[in-house]
Amino acid sequence: MITLTYQYKLKVNRQQEREIVHILDVGKSVYNYALSERKDWLNSRKCLADRCSLVSEYIIPADEPYPNYFVQAKNLTEAKKVYPILKTVNAQVLQQVLKTVDKAFD
Repeated sequence: MITLTYQYKLKVNRQQEREIVHILDVGKSVYNYALSERKDWLNSRKCLADRCSLVSEYIIPADEPYPNYFVQAKNLTEAKKVYPILKTVNAQVLQQVLKTVDKAFD
């Protein structure tokens, strides 16, 4: 069986390059925030009450749900109201970023 591969090269102007970099920066910020939110939730559940450092551990309430894709997508909608920079990027792009984080945790 023969496998053909293709390579494509984008030839972008300065404005398009700035837009791509902006989209990647916002996506990176959303990814890092979603990742830290999940790590904080997991670390708050692993820590025993008599051994936690109150200085360096972020304590999350026990009834707080696990931040899966659906919870984080809902929070993203709320965050768009507070942070207008999130509105500058297509919603599907940011949802795909959250799906990537969710897939990494499965």
